[in-house]
Amino acid sequence: MPGHAPSAISTSSNPVDGSADRVRSGNHLPLVLASASPRRLELLRQIGVIPDSVWAADIDETPLIREEPMAYARRIASGKAVAAAQTHADSVILAADTVVACGRRILPKTEDESSARACLLLLSGRSHRVFTAVALIAPGASVRTRTVETRVKVRRLSVEAMDAYIASGEWRGKAGGYAIQGLFAMHVSSLIGSYSNVVGLPLYETANLLIGSGRPAGYMP
Repeated sequence: MPGHAPSAISTSSNPVDGSADRVRSGNHLPLVLASASPRRLELLRQIGVIPDSVWAADIDETPLIREEPMAYARRIASGKAVAAAQTHADSVILAADTVVACGRRILPKTEDESSARACLLLLSGRSHRVFTAVALIAPGASVRTRTVETRVKVRRLSVEAMDAYIASGEWRGKAGGYAIQGLFAMHVSSLIGSYSNVVGLPLYETANLLIGSGRPAGYMP
């Protein structure tokens, strides 16, 4: 997962489909989503926001020694935004980072079955926290951030339940080894806070950041 100072960023932008449906309110600066996450793009569409382009920031995401999960999420989201701003100086940059934490332990984005199973064992039968930091940079302005915490409780998972979820492959590339918007929802017994935060982008806070930058969100003037 995340780390130190931002390094390079992708050298080619990808126009986002549906630009004809983009909500406009007078002239505004282009909006760049500094994230390759299809879930974040889908969440933005939910509130009527369609970025002009999507750039995946390539930064070191290694946690610092004894770094707290919330501070880590904020640092990485800010790093992604700064990296994108270096290439898109005349755009509004939106970046985010989501962290699943058990206590002070930051769970990885699982890429293999062993790490996914290890995460499920930690989550089983207990509550954990999900943090998403959202960072926004407008031209000539400093980074503005909002960090949101949601508490999620997972029922006790049987070996059979873990095996079935591992077999689904849904965990691949997911922070903490699960996707609440998918099959794993059947194992979540309670949630306190923002649901969209757990998916990957807290919409209330994101909309307010965009509005504060002069970029309208959805139907809002």
